Amino acid sequence: MIIWKTKTFTELNTTELYELIKLRVDVFVVEQTCPYPELDNKDQVEGVHHLLGYQGSELVACARLLPKGTTYDQVSIGRVATKQTHRGGGLGHDLMLQAKLECERLWPNESIQIGAQSHLQGYYSKHGFSACSDEYLEDDIPHIDMRLLK
Repeated sequence: MIIWKTKTFTELNTTELYELIKLRVDVFVVEQTCPYPELDNKDQVEGVHHLLGYQGSELVACARLLPKGTTYDQVSIGRVATKQTHRGGGLGHDLMLQAKLECERLWPNESIQIGAQSHLQGYYSKHGFSACSDEYLEDDIPHIDMRLLK
C-alpha cells in the first residue's frame, strides 16, 4: 500500500529532500541518460507542492505540483517519476490519479497543463489529458504539451 504525502519545500525534511532529488535524478538523468538542470529553482517557489509516495519507508513515486504562472498559465504537474523497481504494477497510474486529486484540492476547478515526453502521450491520455501543442525538443527528448480541461 502506498502512503501519499504532499509537502511544500519548507515542509520537507533533509531526508525527504534527498530521497526526492535522488529519485528524480535516477529516473531523468541516469536512466534516460539526459544531463539537464534538475535543480531548476522551481522546487522552492511559493505554492509549489511535492507529492511523495511511500511504500513503507521507501520513496517509490513523486510528482511536483505547480500553481498557475510557475511553468504555464495553468496549474501544472511535473517531475512525475516512479522508482524503476516499482514499475509495471499500476503505480504510475496511481501517482497521476493522486496528483490530479491534489491539484483539485489545492486549486479547485483549474485546468492542468503538462509537458509530456511524446512517447507517454497515450499514458497521459488515459488520465484525460489532450495534446495542445506540436511536438518539440526539450533536453533533446521529444515532448508535447497536454492539457486537462475543467
